[in-house]
Amino acid sequence: MAKRVQQFKEERQRLNDIILKRDNLDIKRFFALDSAVYRDGALDAGTKEMLGLVASLVLRCDDCISYHVIEAAGAGVTDDEFSEIMSIGLVVGGSITIPHIRRAYQLWEELTSQ
Repeated sequence: MAKRVQQFKEERQRLNDIILKRDNLDIKRFFALDSAVYRDGALDAGTKEMLGLVASLVLRCDDCISYHVIEAAGAGVTDDEFSEIMSIGLVVGGSITIPHIRRAYQLWEELTSQ
């Protein structure tokens, strides 16, 4: 696993732990829902990660994009599927998504070139 990916995962977990140790039932419920919706169901987990990635591109959230790129790679999304995801994100989000698409491709390359 690329060092950057490992660092991202560790930092995300560290920050989540800080949040989840609080006694905030609403946040805990939201986190649980967020995890649950990406499991296999009528749509498989890979398709759901692709949807999450498009939404993250349109919203221009780099942390979310990184998370969904990592999860999509882990779910077996192919290079061709990834390229189509980027195209959909660009069409829906417009040219303002281009810097985020660049970083998404960079991370995808790191993940899939191993």
